[in-house]
Amino acid sequence: MEKRAELYSGKAKSVYETDDRDLLILEFRNDTSAFDGEKVDQLERKGMVNNKFNAFIMTKLKEAGVPTHFERLLSDQESLVKRMEMLPVECVVRNIAAGSLVRRLGVTEGQELNPPTFELFLKNDALHDPMVNESLVETFGWATKEQLERARELTFKVNEVLKKLFDDAGILLVDYKLEFGLFKGEVVLGDEFSPDGCRLWDKATRDKLDKDRFRQGLGGVVEAYEEVGRRLGIEF
Repeated sequence: MEKRAELYSGKAKSVYETDDRDLLILEFRNDTSAFDGEKVDQLERKGMVNNKFNAFIMTKLKEAGVPTHFERLLSDQESLVKRMEMLPVECVVRNIAAGSLVRRLGVTEGQELNPPTFELFLKNDALHDPMVNESLVETFGWATKEQLERARELTFKVNEVLKKLFDDAGILLVDYKLEFGLFKGEVVLGDEFSPDGCRLWDKATRDKLDKDRFRQGLGGVVEAYEEVGRRLGIEF
């Protein structure tokens, strides 16, 4: 597989073309950021940890029947993925109240949400990823009604699979965001699933094991990610 020109460089990942028009190389960098880029840092080993973490989760989801863009690991910090037309919305599921939900609604952090909530956010850094609804998504052509329904269905399928996976490892899956794209007309899970894009708490102590450690200056960010991986059986 030949790595060619860089197509895109985001906050923590870069995307490269390959000699196969249907495949791209996704590189996980050591960069980390929060608050729309206001807080940034380089964390040693983070790119490698997130790459292998994502590969593990995507494989588990694929085995459970969730279509994903992940093809295979290429190196410590690179994976081969399908080239997709990404939908510019994030799908967010919350099982426990935390983060922006607590700030917006004044609910208590740690409150169990039954049933889990489902929210949509427009991917737009300049606007700070505003919350949107299905009507707005359809009206502005960001996704069709059918695509949204499929994305919602897959988002809750992911919840079903991963809540049990993490629970068995003594971890609470608090919330997470997913991004989807179209590959040959099919809605497929894209981007990544790592502690950068979800909240994970220790089941017994409720210690944070995710990116909130960086946001809140708690330290031990990569070490927490590795602890989650160790419990899941991921080899770094």
